[in-house]
Formats: sequence, structure tokens, C-alpha cells
Amino acid sequence: MRLALFYGGLFVASGVVLLAIPNVLVRSGSTSVSPTLVPAGGPRGVGGAIADQQHGADLHQLLIFSGVALLVMGVASIALGWLVAGRVLRPLRIITSTARDISASNLHERLGLEGPDDEFRELGDTLDDLFGRLEASFESQRHFVANASHELRTPLTAQRALIQVALADPDATADTLRSTCEEVLTLGDGQERLIDALLTLARSERGIERWQPFDLSEIAEKVVLDRGDEADGRGIHIDTALTTAPATGDPSLVESLMVNLVDNALRHNGVDGRVEISTAAIGGWATVSIGNTGQVIPPEEIDRLFQPFQQLGNERIRQGEGHGIGLAVVNAIASTHGATLSSRARPAGGLDIQVTFPPT
Repeated sequence: MRLALFYGGLFVASGVVLLAIPNVLVRSGSTSVSPTLVPAGGPRGVGGAIADQQHGADLHQLLIFSGVALLVMGVASIALGWLVAGRVLRPLRIITSTARDISASNLHERLGLEGPDDEFRELGDTLDDLFGRLEASFESQRHFVANASHELRTPLTAQRALIQVALADPDATADTLRSTCEEVLTLGDGQERLIDALLTLARSERGIERWQPFDLSEIAEKVVLDRGDEADGRGIHIDTALTTAPATGDPSLVESLMVNLVDNALRHNGVDGRVEISTAAIGGWATVSIGNTGQVIPPEEIDRLFQPFQQLGNERIRQGEGHGIGLAVVNAIASTHGATLSSRARPAGGLDIQVTFPPT
């Protein structure tokens, strides 16, 4: 309604100015005397008076006709303005009604506006992207809550049992209480690592808010240096072939991807094992490859290893190092960056993993 009145008001204002110009010019022209009606050197005759009277009547009639025409066209302009505004604002009504219906339970719905590439289409696409990020955020939150509630139940129960046994023992000594406290601390450290891993997984599933350039070789070099002492302690040799490999995304998430790849290669290795890490840029695609020696992995088991809380030979991990979530984090981060993740079991034991990032 406001737009229609605004359009009509503009039309009426423009019409008033347009009609005022000829009326003013005609009226100002009427003050000049026609030389054919006024004799030379004499007063205006009867014919001049009649002409002036007729001219005034014509001006009055012209003014009435102009006012009526302006009124009719003003009403018509408001009606046309209503139709035009309704048609122009139709996408906005669709956006409003759909956005009002979308809630946390149906964030998968999208506006999906069609039509010309105008401001409303841009607004619809922007809101669709927003709904996509919100959906990913809600899903990652649900996964985090579900995984955390499931995985933390066992260590919390174990901690409670240790403390209850220690308190119920009437012959408990300082050494036994100290031993119990150490076990509780060990379980607490494991829970802390698990929560950090779950938070990383949830963050990687939310998507990337701000894309930044980074170099895979620099990130890989930093991670290898940080894991040098651990590799030496395990008797594992790391071979690197790092060349510049520029890409774009979230550098902190990519560092988490690299950390989980290297940790997985170190933990699931053997004494005197080897880890090979390389980065390269081929045709604009940045690639990181990491391979390790270790246990023989059946090819049919590889896909399952990239699911949360899975390890070779067990449905869910419950012992040993890690929580079976490292490769799941790698998979989620690669998917968020639109990267291609491929893996291959080595015939002699171990695993080769390659992550290829799209061109910048």
C-alpha cells in the first residue's frame, strides 16, 4: 500500500508540474495583445474584448479538463502501482513466509527462488546459505551431544566405581588411595582428549565461515616437527617430501586434519616402522599424502575406519590409544573443504591416505 501510494503521489506531483507549465505559458501569453484586433494608435475594439473573453473561457475549460485528467490518471497510477508493487514484492512475501515456517526441526528446507538475478534472488540465495550453515551447525551439535553422552558414560562410571571402592575399603592406606587417584586422573585425561576430539569433529561439521589461503607444506612441516619426539620414542622414522601446495579454507581445521593423519600413522604402526609424508601442487590441486607401515588392513574394512569410534577388528574402540575418532575428523574436514579423500591398504601392512584440495 505504501509503495502504491508513493508511486501515485510521484505521478500526481509530476502531472501537476507538467500541466502547470503550459497553463502558465498560455496565461502569460494572453496578456500580449494581438495586432490584428487592436487598431494602430487606437483602443481595443469590441472584437478584442470578445476575443479576450473567449480566451479566458478556453483557459478555464483547459484547466478543468487538465484537473479531471490528472485526477483520473492519479487514481489509475495508484491502481497500477498496487499491481506493480504486489508483483515486485511477491518474492519477498515468499521469503518471509518460508523463513517464518523454517525452524530448528526443518532447517533442511530452502527458499529456492527462481527468476531473474536481481536483489531478491540474491537475498534468497544468501538466506539459503545461512540456513545451510545453521543446519550444519545444529547437526554437528546433535552429533556432539549424542557422541559425548554415549562415550563419556563408561569412563564416568569407572571413575565412580574406583572412588566408591576406595571409600568403602576400611583398610585403605595412603598408597591405595594414591593409586586410585592416579587411575581417576588417567581416566580424566582420556575424557579430556575425547572431548577435544569431539569438539574438533563438531567444528569441522559446521562448515567454514571465512576462507583463508594456506600452504599445506608449511602446516605439514609444523606438525611433523611437533611430533618428532613422539616418533623417536616409538622408534618410527618419518620421511618427508614437502613442496609448496597452496590452497584455501580454514588453516586451523587443516592443521587438525594433518595432526590426526600423523597421529594415526604413528599410533597404528610398529617398532622400526616408517611414515612417509609428501605435499605437492598438481594442476592447481593441492595434495597431501601420508602412508605408514603397520598391521595388515582388509580392504573392506577401510571405509568403516573413517566413521567415529571405529577401529580395526572391533565394532567400537574401547582400549589402546586414541578414541577411534581421528580418521572421522579427517573425513569431516576434507568434506567441509570440498577435498577428495582416498585411502588404500598396503599389501604388506599399513595404510596410504591422500587428501586433494580443489584449486584456489
